[in-house]
Amino acid sequence: MKTLRVLVIVAIVALLAQTFGASPVHAQAKIIKIASQSPLSGGQSLLGTGMRNATELAINQLKKPIEDMGFQIQFVPYDDQATANVGVSNAQNIVNDAAIMAVIGHFNSGVAIPSSEVYNKSDLVMVSPANTGVNVTDRGLPTVNRVCGRDDAQGAVGADYAFNTLKIKTAYILHDKTVYGQGVAQAFNDSLKKYGVDVLGFEGTEEKSNFDAIITPIQAQNPDLIYFGGIYDQASVFWKQAHEKGVKAQFMGPDGMDSPDLVKIGGDAIVGLVYTSAAGPATAHAEAKKFIDDYKAAYKTDPTPYAAEAYSSTQVVMVALQQVLKDNGGAMPTRKALSAAVRASKNVATVIGNITFDANGDRDFATYYILKVLSPDPDKWVVPGNDVAGQVTLPSPLTAKAGGTPPAAATAAATAAA
Repeated sequence: MKTLRVLVIVAIVALLAQTFGASPVHAQAKIIKIASQSPLSGGQSLLGTGMRNATELAINQLKKPIEDMGFQIQFVPYDDQATANVGVSNAQNIVNDAAIMAVIGHFNSGVAIPSSEVYNKSDLVMVSPANTGVNVTDRGLPTVNRVCGRDDAQGAVGADYAFNTLKIKTAYILHDKTVYGQGVAQAFNDSLKKYGVDVLGFEGTEEKSNFDAIITPIQAQNPDLIYFGGIYDQASVFWKQAHEKGVKAQFMGPDGMDSPDLVKIGGDAIVGLVYTSAAGPATAHAEAKKFIDDYKAAYKTDPTPYAAEAYSSTQVVMVALQQVLKDNGGAMPTRKALSAAVRASKNVATVIGNITFDANGDRDFATYYILKVLSPDPDKWVVPGNDVAGQVTLPSPLTAKAGGTPPAAATAAATAAA
């Protein structure tokens, strides 16, 4: 009798599974997640949080057409702590969640490169708002793309400005020993030497608090310019201490300086500093005005540098996702299909302009800005913003090799700013 009862229960459970079992599986299959990876804690969290917020904002504003097709869109942010092993660990958790179809990130190239190796093995597409290191895309991975420019071009643009506008004859170059910092410093160094500038030193440092041992010998050589390839949380301390010691050189750096925390830490020492950036200032694109207003309404603060690029990266993903869902008859697409659709993006309208990727995942034409810090007030970093001393739009290496030339509008803007 007991055996009969068990058999009856088993039969009822089997019948219920046949009737209703597809529902939980189907519901799970209808969830699509988009992840982000950026530093949400630590010294670089200001920009990392801005990227996270902008990704969330874009998803919330753009998800309706996809939800109308019967899908739920969920956002899952990860804190990579600006550290490679944390980013890789997060990446493994991300690829293990079958519902995650894309990643927006990272901020640091040294985190993005090893993390993207994990994504690529699972066909998971990554669109980077901020990774300028050349090897991010030069590896030719089919899943890796970026909406910003590259450090080989950024370094050359900075060197051109230093030589032709600032008229420097000598320079001392520092870097933070990271993939990003050393890479952009090397590009700047190589370009300066082509102009005949005397590079008095090229030095890497991981020092974060006391730069006396570095500043004293630099000061003795009295360079016209000191360049720091690195990130604002470290560089601001160096600039402040150099200023306090009476160093008179022109201070300069790459887009790692592009944060209001640079002046929050460095104060008056930062006023007059020149930096290059692959992120446009708030006023750079007419399309960005609504984004800026919406971001401020949602997060009660101005968008930080690379937030607009994070929004744009998400726009590219959402456009591609909508297309593959249509092509797939409304059924869940594969990661590989979405990755291919993202790479095939052509003239996708975003808040930083139209985006097309080349065969390596670089933006076909990227704009580089030269900016000068005007105020020690961090609240004035984004709005009204720093002085745009110049800008230039350049093709990616593959686009240049194919003979591509910048759109007329971009060429005109670069000419006007020069």
